[in-house]
Amino acid sequence: MTTTQVKPLVIKIGGAILEHESALQALLKVIAELKGHPVVLVHGGGCVVDDMLAQANFTTEKKAGLRVTPSEQMPIISGALAGTVNKSIVATANSLGLTAVGLSLADGGMVNCKLSDKDLGLVGEPSAGDSKLLDTLIKTNFLPVISSIGALAGGELVNVNADDAAVIICQLLNAELLLLTDVNGVKGADGEYLPTLDAKQANQLIEQGVIAGGMTAKVNAALAAAQQLRRSIAVASWKTPEQILTLVSTNSENSQASGTRIQPY
Repeated sequence: MTTTQVKPLVIKIGGAILEHESALQALLKVIAELKGHPVVLVHGGGCVVDDMLAQANFTTEKKAGLRVTPSEQMPIISGALAGTVNKSIVATANSLGLTAVGLSLADGGMVNCKLSDKDLGLVGEPSAGDSKLLDTLIKTNFLPVISSIGALAGGELVNVNADDAAVIICQLLNAELLLLTDVNGVKGADGEYLPTLDAKQANQLIEQGVIAGGMTAKVNAALAAAQQLRRSIAVASWKTPEQILTLVSTNSENSQASGTRIQPY
C-alpha cells in the first residue's frame, strides 16, 4: 500500500481521447497542475487496436462490450497497447513538462492475472500484486502510465479490460478512481445524466437496454470498485478535464461536478 499521505488519483482513459491529440494534451496539462497530488494513468486504446487488427486483416469481436482476444491477435494487441499507445501518451506527457514513465500491468509484479472464465480468449482477470514499484515512482514524482496488458503466472501475455485494470491499481494504492469516457457520465431512462447510480438502478437500466455496450462493462467495473473500496467512483468526460481539479480540491464524495458517481451496494 502506498505510504504517501495524500491518496493518489487513478485516472482511466480510453481509446477515444487518443484520437483527439488536443484533448489528451488538455488532460495532461490539468494533471500537471495537480502539484503535490500523485496521479496514475491507466489506459486502454481500443480504436488503435481495431485499426491495427484491420490492417492485419483480422476482425474484431466483442461480447457484452468486452473484447475477444484470440491468441493469434495477441501480438498485435499487446504491441498496440503496451507499445504504440503507451509510448505516445508518455511522449506527449513529457513534452508538457511531466515526468512520465510507461508500464504494463506485469511490470514490478504490480498486478497478477489469471485467465478469464468468460470465454474471451487471452483475456486476463486481474488481482492486486506488489505496489513497491508504483510507490517508488509516486514518491519520486513520476507519472506512471500503465497499459492494460498483463501476464499469467507462466509468463503468457494477456489483454485486460482497462476499466478492470484501473480498479485493481486503485485497490493496490488505496486511491481515488476516476473513469474518463467520451460522455459526461451515465444516462438514465429519460436521457439525462445521473448524478449518482447504485447497483439496483444500474441492473434495471442494463436490463432495459438503457445502459449497453461498452458502458455496461464500465458501470460494472465501477460498481465492483465502489463495493471493494467502500466509496463512490466517478465516471466523467475527458472533454472537460478541468473537473479533475474540482474532484481533488473538494470532498469527492459530495462533489457533483464530476459526472456520475457510482455508489457502493
